[in-house]
Amino acid sequence: MDLQQRFAEYIRANHLFTVNDKLLLAVSGGADSVVLAWLCKSAGFDFIILHCNFQLRGAESDRDEQFVRRLADQLGVTVLVKTFNTIQYKEKEGISTQEAARSLRYEWFDEILDQHNTANKPAWLLTAHHADDNIETVAMNFFRGTGIRGLKGMQPRNGKIIRPLLFARRSDIEEYTLLHGLEYVTDSSNLDDNYTRNFFRLRVLPMLKSVYPATEENLLHNIDRLAEAAELYEQSVDLYRHDLAEKKGGEYHIPVLKLLKSRPLRTIVYELISPFHFTAKQTEEVIALLDSETGKYVASSTHRIFRNRKWLIISPLATGEASNLLINDTDSAISYTAGTMKLEYSADLATTPDVMTAVLDVKEVTFPLLLRRWKAGDYFYPLGMKKKKKVSRFLIDKKLSLSEKENVWVLESAKRIVWVVGHRIDDRFKVTGNTKAVWRIVNSCIP
Repeated sequence: MDLQQRFAEYIRANHLFTVNDKLLLAVSGGADSVVLAWLCKSAGFDFIILHCNFQLRGAESDRDEQFVRRLADQLGVTVLVKTFNTIQYKEKEGISTQEAARSLRYEWFDEILDQHNTANKPAWLLTAHHADDNIETVAMNFFRGTGIRGLKGMQPRNGKIIRPLLFARRSDIEEYTLLHGLEYVTDSSNLDDNYTRNFFRLRVLPMLKSVYPATEENLLHNIDRLAEAAELYEQSVDLYRHDLAEKKGGEYHIPVLKLLKSRPLRTIVYELISPFHFTAKQTEEVIALLDSETGKYVASSTHRIFRNRKWLIISPLATGEASNLLINDTDSAISYTAGTMKLEYSADLATTPDVMTAVLDVKEVTFPLLLRRWKAGDYFYPLGMKKKKKVSRFLIDKKLSLSEKENVWVLESAKRIVWVVGHRIDDRFKVTGNTKAVWRIVNSCIP
């Protein structure tokens, strides 16, 4: 069976796309992407070509762009070219050149996909990754320690990205170019073993093959087996997530005792925390929280995990939004990050047990009021008490979790806290027998 037939069979067997779909081909000008383009043309698929000029190799980058434009003319298809200032982006983001190029490339690809995707004609991005690329990927992932997900390698479909050449070896592609007399360009950076992938292709794999000649074939067979094993693994992980992590608002609560009984503990803990940008190295730190006192925590770039009595709580980091808001007596309502606060001047002196409503003696309130997050050192006189109390101690006594404490706001009048919003008013502002009118303030939280 020739490459064209195998190509068609691979697409059918994996249900990748049909002749009715719109295909966007990422074409660099190298042998792999050139062969992919000709295979799609011969199969009668509807496609356009996308080419990135990263301006990293001077005249060679421009040469590649011109080659791809000529190829599109030969094929009779549209070509879209995007030129990037990759070095500037790399320096701005503080990342490697490879990371910068990948980020820029896929951000642009996503934009083009959105433009071409319709309900009647779905669009897919096709890349020319082949079996040898997958062998290199699995080898790199093994030494990176990515776990079973990395050892299953690249799959033919990943969201909107499709890799229809994963069945083919590099030798198959080279043979096709010779058989059909196809021209292509060679990226000189492919010979630079300072790049990780090149190092594995040029040095590590040949060394392994000198000891185990069937290294590449064995890795390809492992990819198939481990892909199925990874599917079973994911099913098991999903069951643990569903059983252990209870979603409460923007948080996830995990019962400590139940988690301690789970096996294998390290794997389960890692799978619970990794979606929140925690690393494998932080797994042991999180496990240590299971035996720690309340208040201890471990943080990722986006979340914090802390022990709160019988629970581990995964919570987003505080954002620090809207730290100070002034409220005048002419305002009827004010919106802020935690909800909406409505004010009403009233002669109705009736109080309420609703903690989301504050009824304050008008003569004690001085405007403007300041609505802000509480901070260390704050104190007030909780309703019913004649002695002042620190807000921090008040919140501890209320048994609030760490994230709940971070989301507490206070309302201040003339440098005096009149209300710990949603919890307790200050005794100095309560309705008494001498009260003639009140400010009724209702706080509606964001659900």
